[in-house]
Amino acid sequence: MKTQGLALRLSIFVGEGDIWHHKPLYTEIVHRAHKAGLAGASVIRGIEGYGATSRIHTTHLFRLSEDLPLLILIVDEERRIREFLPQLDELDISGLVALDAVDTIRYTAPEHRPAHWWSAR
Repeated sequence: MKTQGLALRLSIFVGEGDIWHHKPLYTEIVHRAHKAGLAGASVIRGIEGYGATSRIHTTHLFRLSEDLPLLILIVDEERRIREFLPQLDELDISGLVALDAVDTIRYTAPEHRPAHWWSAR
């Protein structure tokens, strides 16, 4: 099944080494998004980048600590994303948060397939 609609994308740019209460910041954000009932969250690890400090973070053979850039993506209804934003304020994030409207297409598998659905073709 295919459904289409408008949504809001929340993009949170943080560093791999960012910590919140002795655990990775990205983990805290994903767990809060899950608890808030948001549609889903993904953490994407960058291989190189820089932010406000202009210090380039990169994978490098001779570096022990890479602190690579991370991107946390969350897409849901605008109302639900905006209700979630105050939770980010509590985390004292040092990074960029971006919001943008997106057109979405969601594909879902049929709910009830016969035991041998492939043989029914």
